Amino acid sequence: MGIKWVRFEKSGVIGFGCLEGDQIRIHSGNMFEHPKATGETVAVSSVRLICPVEPTKVVALWNNFAQLSAKLNLTKPPEPLYLLKAPNSFSDPEALIPKPAAEGKVVFEGELGIVIGKRAKAVPVAEADNFIFGFTIANDVTHSDILFRDSTFPQWVRSKGFDGFLPMGPCIATGLDAKTLTVKTVLNGDVRQEYPIADMHYTVQELVALISADMTLMPGDVIVCGTSVGVGSMKPGSDVSVEINGIGILRNRFE
Repeated sequence: MGIKWVRFEKSGVIGFGCLEGDQIRIHSGNMFEHPKATGETVAVSSVRLICPVEPTKVVALWNNFAQLSAKLNLTKPPEPLYLLKAPNSFSDPEALIPKPAAEGKVVFEGELGIVIGKRAKAVPVAEADNFIFGFTIANDVTHSDILFRDSTFPQWVRSKGFDGFLPMGPCIATGLDAKTLTVKTVLNGDVRQEYPIADMHYTVQELVALISADMTLMPGDVIVCGTSVGVGSMKPGSDVSVEINGIGILRNRFE
């Protein structure tokens, strides 16, 4: 049976543990290396859940779903296409997604996040599962008007790197088969995305293998797998949630 790991803050102190119903079983040490149960528990209602990881980097995929590729008249890329999200964009479940000073269209992108559990360099596909700690939920928010505003230079980093533009959480779930997962994004009560992870061009194992051939992945790093059809704009005051079966619901407000 899988475990749901969370990080939390209470009275200025940060801790982590396993989510069990409405309680967190507190652990000490390193989440990724033999964490130890302290014997203490704390009620979820009495803490603030924070981003379940502290990545050195987040790798974000583009054009990784067949259905969206077909809609955009694209084909499967010969290798994964990706960018890096800036650390200032990493944010918490329930946190506000702040409206940037730059005016224009801001869109939600509900995605699955692969959480790396140990140092990974040039990992074979057949061994990739040994380096995957678990899965989380991400909203890869994008300022789409900025992206291609300058015809000489696509602004991927800026458009996806504003403060709070990557909420993640509420937990890291272990023991899941990614192929069975479905991503559902709801904006102001309306379902806007509902797509299967099985539709990915590159499996989670292939992503870990191919990306780790380029760069060393460290414990806590996250690969967000890209999104599919249904991406749309958020107006200030919008509530957006991303749900993945077996993980939970990531809720945020764009304000």
